[in-house]
Amino acid sequence: MNRAALVPREVGASRWTAWTVNGALGLLAIVALAPLAWMLSVSFMPTGEASGFPPPLLPSALTFDNYRQLFARAGMGRYFVNSLVVSGAITLGALLVNTMAGYAFAKLRFRGRERLFQVLLGALVIPAQVAMLPLFLMMKGMGLVNSFGAVIIPALATVFGIFLVRQYARSIPDELLEAARIDGAGELRIFFQIVLPMLKPVLVTLTIFTFMAAWNDFMWPLIVLTDQSNYTLPVAIAALSREHIQDVEMMMASAVVTVIPVLLLFIALQRYYIQGLLLGSVKG
Repeated sequence: MNRAALVPREVGASRWTAWTVNGALGLLAIVALAPLAWMLSVSFMPTGEASGFPPPLLPSALTFDNYRQLFARAGMGRYFVNSLVVSGAITLGALLVNTMAGYAFAKLRFRGRERLFQVLLGALVIPAQVAMLPLFLMMKGMGLVNSFGAVIIPALATVFGIFLVRQYARSIPDELLEAARIDGAGELRIFFQIVLPMLKPVLVTLTIFTFMAAWNDFMWPLIVLTDQSNYTLPVAIAALSREHIQDVEMMMASAVVTVIPVLLLFIALQRYYIQGLLLGSVKG
């Protein structure tokens, strides 16, 4: 058979495969986004409208009363600021600690480095809930219970963050670091002026992971924050749901307020996020 006759068939099969894959991905995207779209729609409905059966997809009259009540009566603005402060502090601190630790495990030579890293990886199999009691006692002994410090300090170092940075930092040429040392640069100068700029993709990835984890964390802030004025958004929304269990529209509005910051952060940094994951998985 003439090979030229096979080319249109191959092109047609290729296009059919592309359409099938794109169609399946589009369908999955719709399934994933549908609950978020309905949540946003319900947040603009008048009180009680979402409780009907079948529940309406769009509000009969667009209203911002749920958001006004949320911030005016429920004090959601204070909880939003609390979450922003806690998540921002955790993200900045974790970036510094995890990056320095990951770089040390990747490029600095010290006795027991590999064994210590293996022990660190072994900690991944320990459930986080197991460590909460001793961690709470430590925070209590330090006098940090019912303060933001009790939420921030335990989250500054994570095994995942250290591992991610280490895998990426292993690709940095040793010759570049040795040349900087020969020129008289100290380790801190090498780290901040040479290493950090080269770690930009993985830093963005770590920023997204860390901020999302801190912003959505519920269990640990619930344990260590006893004063309602210190609540973060997830804890405050859980407390609010007990008081307004029938007010579905207000609860959806509170969920929208919680989702928007992490959604905007992910959209803004998604290109670097994907690049950091891909490079971190193949380097080293």
